[in-house]
Amino acid sequence: MGVDVTDLRAFYGSALGRVTQRLVGRSIGQFWGPLVGLRVLGLGYAVPYLVPVRSDAERTLAFMPASQGVVNWPASGASATALVDLTMMPLPDASIDRVLVVHGLEIVENPNELLHEIWRVLTPGGRLILVAPNRRGLWARMDTTPFGYGQPYSRTQLKALMRQTLFSPERWAETLYVPPLRSRFLLRTAQIWERVGSGFSLPFAGLHVVEATKQLYRAITVRPVRRVYRLSPVFTPAAAARRDAQG
Repeated sequence: MGVDVTDLRAFYGSALGRVTQRLVGRSIGQFWGPLVGLRVLGLGYAVPYLVPVRSDAERTLAFMPASQGVVNWPASGASATALVDLTMMPLPDASIDRVLVVHGLEIVENPNELLHEIWRVLTPGGRLILVAPNRRGLWARMDTTPFGYGQPYSRTQLKALMRQTLFSPERWAETLYVPPLRSRFLLRTAQIWERVGSGFSLPFAGLHVVEATKQLYRAITVRPVRRVYRLSPVFTPAAAARRDAQG
């Protein structure tokens, strides 16, 4: 189950949404790296996090799932958004350098198909930044934000999912330790919650943020070599032949 694009836009326009955008955007920004001359694709509802990189990238696209709806973005100029099936994107193979998934993985029916499709459109050495609700955090347990809908994940589950779809997780971050409430006091102290939670590696962060690279070859399990010993026949003289020799 997902949320409508109208609700997503309203959330990011609220005070809680602006705090979310700032904290999550900071974690994502640690993983972007240089983007000059690269092609960037946002999946789900990633437009709040694509604004800072649009001026550097060669091209920035935002694909939104049909179940969610689509908004025009950016506000001026040609639109860079499209309504698509996230498991059948209208892009050629190896055409995108960076992919950001926000409000996407937790709402698709088949996460494996989504990641296989991302693998297809990524260039060799391309990178994926994945934002997913933490199943141990409060944000996945409360429907007061868009992260409270769909399927949350543990770090172990995300690792297994990426291993099945030929991605290698490289770097991890957790964010949104502040409770998902619209209290002015909590919003003012959100940065303190973030520093304490990350400093002590507390397990109840709201979101996982992971950067992964595209594997070009499937890992092969190495098995121990089994030695096969061949038995050579040994011929023994017949009884009659032995008697003749004795006589």
